[in-house]
Amino acid sequence: TLFRSIIAALDQAILLEGHQVIASGSIGIVHSPLHGQQQNALLRHAELAMYTSKRSNSGYVVYDPAFEARSKQNLSLMAELRHALEHQEFKLFYQPKVDLRSNTISEVEALIRWQHPKRGIIPPDQFIPFAESTGFIAVITEWVIQEALRQRHQWQQVNLGLTISINISARDLLNPKLPQVFQEAMQRYQASPDWLTLEITESAIMTDPKSALEVLNQLHRSGLRMSIDDFGTGYSSLAYLKKLPVNELKIDKSFITDMENNHDDAVIVRSTIDLGHNMGLHVIAE
Repeated sequence: TLFRSIIAALDQAILLEGHQVIASGSIGIVHSPLHGQQQNALLRHAELAMYTSKRSNSGYVVYDPAFEARSKQNLSLMAELRHALEHQEFKLFYQPKVDLRSNTISEVEALIRWQHPKRGIIPPDQFIPFAESTGFIAVITEWVIQEALRQRHQWQQVNLGLTISINISARDLLNPKLPQVFQEAMQRYQASPDWLTLEITESAIMTDPKSALEVLNQLHRSGLRMSIDDFGTGYSSLAYLKKLPVNELKIDKSFITDMENNHDDAVIVRSTIDLGHNMGLHVIAE
């Protein structure tokens, strides 16, 4: 009851320079001597519980010894990610995007893979969420931008004019320096804007729509194309969709896979195609 009261008190709006502000809180709880006897140990355990509470949006969390083991694993994974970046263990693979009208390939999507020396190829769903939660995603995204442009520059030498799509995460969209990162990388490789398309998920945009829209507009003004990835699985806010400087919608594979047998999926796919075309957008089936 005490902790709920503290959370409720923090949730009350306060007036700050004429604006109402709500500062929500996250609480980590430890019990002595159950969770430690030394002051430093108790504070460390309370902090681990607090960050667990913050990630889960649960308000408050009681310390569990498993948190410490997970924290050590995370530190180890962070060290491995840094090592992977420094020793060229990340690779980009390129998935073709086929134009169904002309049956040609003029675009590809860059897919990052981690070629671990002991565990083999590690798919992104096993390290990207961790990178996003720690902020290391900014370093990985910058590497992807540089590597994609390096590859596209090589293709330019042999007249292979493929546009490369790269994924931009929610944390990336909250980075006001992202447009500058693109600008510097494109200058380095003498790239034209049609070399790249940026794929952004709906949920990433909705994390902080105002900040995301500001970054997206800056990128759009530089001439870069943009795509809404996994369309239909996020918030699908049409109010925001009409404001976004996007060029295409990418229908999530969960609707495509069984659309020949599932009437509801077929209706969703057809409706999304009509919606996209009516808004002047290209539509991609994943």
